[in-house]
Amino acid sequence: MKKLLALTSALALFSAGSAMANSELQTMMEDPNQWVIQTGDYKNQRYSALDQINKDNVGDLQVAWTFSTGVLRGHEGSPLVIGNVMYVHTPFPNIVYALDLANEGKIIWKYEPKQDPDVIPVMCCDTVNRGVAYSDGKIYLHQADTTVVALNADTGAVEWSVKNGDPAIGETNTATVLPVKDKVIVGISGGEFGVRGSVTAYNSADGSLAWRAYSMGPDSDILVDPATTTHLGTPVGENSGTNTWEGDQWMIGGGTTWGWYSYDAEENLIYYGTGNPSTWNPAQRPGDNRWSMTIMARDADTGMAKWFYQMTPHDEWDYDGINEMILTEQDIDGTSRKLLTHFDRNGFGYTLDRVSGELLVAEKFDPKVNWATEVNMDPNSDQYGRPQVVADYSTEQNGEDVNSTNICPAALGSKDQQPAAYSPETELFYVPTNHVCMDYEPFRVSYTAGQPYVGATLAMYPAGDSHGGMGNFIAWDNVAGEIKWSIPEQFSVWSGALATAGDVVFYGTLEGYLKAVDAATGEELYKFKTPSGIIGNVMTYTQGDKQYVAILSGVGGWAGIGLAAGLTNPNDGLGAVGGYAALSDYTALGGQLTVFALPN
Repeated sequence: MKKLLALTSALALFSAGSAMANSELQTMMEDPNQWVIQTGDYKNQRYSALDQINKDNVGDLQVAWTFSTGVLRGHEGSPLVIGNVMYVHTPFPNIVYALDLANEGKIIWKYEPKQDPDVIPVMCCDTVNRGVAYSDGKIYLHQADTTVVALNADTGAVEWSVKNGDPAIGETNTATVLPVKDKVIVGISGGEFGVRGSVTAYNSADGSLAWRAYSMGPDSDILVDPATTTHLGTPVGENSGTNTWEGDQWMIGGGTTWGWYSYDAEENLIYYGTGNPSTWNPAQRPGDNRWSMTIMARDADTGMAKWFYQMTPHDEWDYDGINEMILTEQDIDGTSRKLLTHFDRNGFGYTLDRVSGELLVAEKFDPKVNWATEVNMDPNSDQYGRPQVVADYSTEQNGEDVNSTNICPAALGSKDQQPAAYSPETELFYVPTNHVCMDYEPFRVSYTAGQPYVGATLAMYPAGDSHGGMGNFIAWDNVAGEIKWSIPEQFSVWSGALATAGDVVFYGTLEGYLKAVDAATGEELYKFKTPSGIIGNVMTYTQGDKQYVAILSGVGGWAGIGLAAGLTNPNDGLGAVGGYAALSDYTALGGQLTVFALPN
């Protein structure tokens, strides 16, 4: 009994210390004048309470100042603002700048890591990086070569660094990190190289390993309790991470974790999604391939899984599940629920109870989605929670070396990683989407460590019998599961959105426009063309009592890989080069931060 009491007391002290370690960050997130992590806050809402710029005056926006990053590849993510300092990152080689906002943007310090350029060809879809994060006086960067670095926020000095993976076997990084309590949560990229996905927590004080949870493998590797970890309310049982794989295929099974992370402090749960199973040829990996394509809820302190939900069992189309999980509190049938909303690559918008993992809504957020008719919502059915696949668009049923045509969406999904925003004022989600279909031909491929392990040839093109463009920007009701309004775009919308208390929603376009629209109606209120295509995420902050809006431009990413890497073969870039060939008629390479404000 004494041992039990001692253990309970130790855990209580540990929990209290962990909470105190993150109280400063939580307070800073609640200050709309700053932008301290990439998602704005732990809920991933990308909403700002600033309203100096509003729907009545946003049409008067002007460029306040600009900053060239000096790098010509795809610029994803956004700057951070802590006090009077802005932190700007770049794609490979992952330079970080600290700029003095009170002194005309003077460069306070610059960190430029020395990375082996051999990592570049191992990166799947451009050399992007989704940005740095701040906590406890440190700027955290996860480099392309998987080195996690903690930089002194004042000086740029390296306080610690740790290697999270090995590019020699295909492990790289494109994602940001999430500081939670006294830890830093990081993922891994490389599903197209047969990497086994994982999420890792490092202790923020010194970079020591706290825990690592793999996406598939033995129970001890994936950190589950077979009796208490659930999938749609049912315990997952023993060996859930291996028994839907053939032999030891799970060891090179994909399920990488290069997307976004969110956190519920009350529940002490982190949420994220896992990517596609390896290889893209479904015939080589029979079974559901758990836990690829899965939403995961894990204890932030230990990594132990509370619940899973696999959205696309036995993926046949590369519909990664890594897109952001947006946390809200809303009414369902008159009862307030803690919700999680996720817009998946597979074209379905999901709403779940984030405490229990109960599936509440699963509806198409692009009406052209055709690979499945619906997600079965009957808890008494053996198909509960599973998409109902249409045979004509099943790349496995059609067979190897057969070109399955007109599958919607394409592999880059009805939405890729570019994050949506949520406004608590309208209770709507503002979602950048792709309106793209594909032809998909799987073929037999063998695994060699560090070499591509794809096994499919793709071609992409705009959805047929529609507006002719490749994108839409939509407002989505996550409770009703329906589109409220939609704005057609010529190209995919590859920029992260921002919603504000000024009833304005911002997003960028691949041609390079920053756009502002009315949150209630979608009416366009402002647009300005920046020097290069936008795949970055819009953010806002104040300095000197004045509100600013900032965006990184620099075309690239999967959609812009042809321009970014100088590719011309239509099938290169995993099929994106041909689909986005016309993009070169509208924009060119660049790397620039553009900051907007109202005139004085």
